[in-house]
Amino acid sequence: MADIYHQFPINAPLRQVFEAISTPDGLDSWWTLRAAGIPSEGEEYEFWFGSEADWRAVVSVYVPEESLEFTMTEAQQDWMGTRVGFGIDEKDGVTNVRFYHTGWPRANEHFQESSYCWAMYLRLLKRYVERGEVVPYSERPEA
Repeated sequence: MADIYHQFPINAPLRQVFEAISTPDGLDSWWTLRAAGIPSEGEEYEFWFGSEADWRAVVSVYVPEESLEFTMTEAQQDWMGTRVGFGIDEKDGVTNVRFYHTGWPRANEHFQESSYCWAMYLRLLKRYVERGEVVPYSERPEA
């Protein structure tokens, strides 16, 4: 098994960060082209990245303003059953984000590419929450 971890600060209140990682509108602002779902444990989310990537996940952990985890149920083969999650806490107006994408079957090329992509998308999360900047979906891979 292989796992991805990233930790970084966002200069914004915890509530604002949690909304950006847990709501469809928030996710659409930095990661997905279109997301749908209810942020509650056991609920299904849809993550749409275009006609060739229409994925699903179940909310496997949901603690408001503390942690969120999605278990992937429909995705590319390497992502199936993996867990994408966030833990957050705030100190002095700065929210510390602990991101993980765990349960990869192996550290193959797709794993390595995804680790890089997650770092880039998490940078867009930070820009969205701190500055209100939404990079158009088609420009995100290069932003």
